[in-house]
Amino acid sequence: MPWITVDDYRNAAWLPGTDARERSRYYCQQLEAGQILFFAQPPFVFSNSDASFLIDQPQSDSRLHKNISYRPEKDVMRGFGGNPEDEKRAQEILRNYCSEVTQLVSRLLAPYSGKVQRDYASFRPLEEEGRDLPLHKRNDLLHVDAFPSRPTHGGRILRVFTNVNPRRNRVWLAGERFPQLAKRYAQQAGLGSIVKSGFRRRWLHLLHTLGMPVPDRSAYDEFMLGFHDFLKENSEFQGAEHERIEFPPMSTWLVFTDGVPHAALSGQFAMEQTFIVPPEALVSPEVSPIGVLEEICGQKLA
Repeated sequence: MPWITVDDYRNAAWLPGTDARERSRYYCQQLEAGQILFFAQPPFVFSNSDASFLIDQPQSDSRLHKNISYRPEKDVMRGFGGNPEDEKRAQEILRNYCSEVTQLVSRLLAPYSGKVQRDYASFRPLEEEGRDLPLHKRNDLLHVDAFPSRPTHGGRILRVFTNVNPRRNRVWLAGERFPQLAKRYAQQAGLGSIVKSGFRRRWLHLLHTLGMPVPDRSAYDEFMLGFHDFLKENSEFQGAEHERIEFPPMSTWLVFTDGVPHAALSGQFAMEQTFIVPPEALVSPEVSPIGVLEEICGQKLA
């Protein structure tokens, strides 16, 4: 199977008799090793009426707003083009999804509880197949995730998805996991030169501390941003054999998208919530991207 089916956690709770502590740690280990955790139905409250409301909203194929995003720490939504009443409901739906998924992560993945940073939630209304986007923005090319404006400094990017399309699967490709990928391509992608370019990062860090609007990126963040683009540009990697995964309607899955190269080939209407898991919360830090890269180059990257 292309995923691990979670069958001992349902309806926002562990099944009776489950050793929650042992299972939580096991699921963290599997995720960190590059596995996908799968639920056939959302293991939290998410109503069909909320899904139908989002699906029924008029769609506009905009390069600027491919997603409707929700920023929980500021309780702000971006990218919605409807009337004020519909906008209010859409924001409530994303707010509730964010809250429910946060509870899922804190219970299912207990070693991370109280340590994760909650990032953006989003609704993805557009059909992925056939979208006309610049190469580095294309979702149908395999890539690992990195955020240009939100450096993680070695923290891992955990994402929770729900396919709210009532009729169609969401189709992914998944490539070989980060440890193997980095051993093959990290030096070719410029890891060595990034490690040596400390002066520029120190200058940007100074500007950041002075309040200038520049990201405070570590060497790790710089490499991961470049690696995202490198993989999309690499015809050898893109053309190799990869695993095809189809997520059925209303299924939910969790994956570290910084460690699992992935591409969305087709599908429309998905919910998503992102978390940043700091290095100190990880169960297996040695297989994290920063752990793998530091082993390769022999230096600290954050």
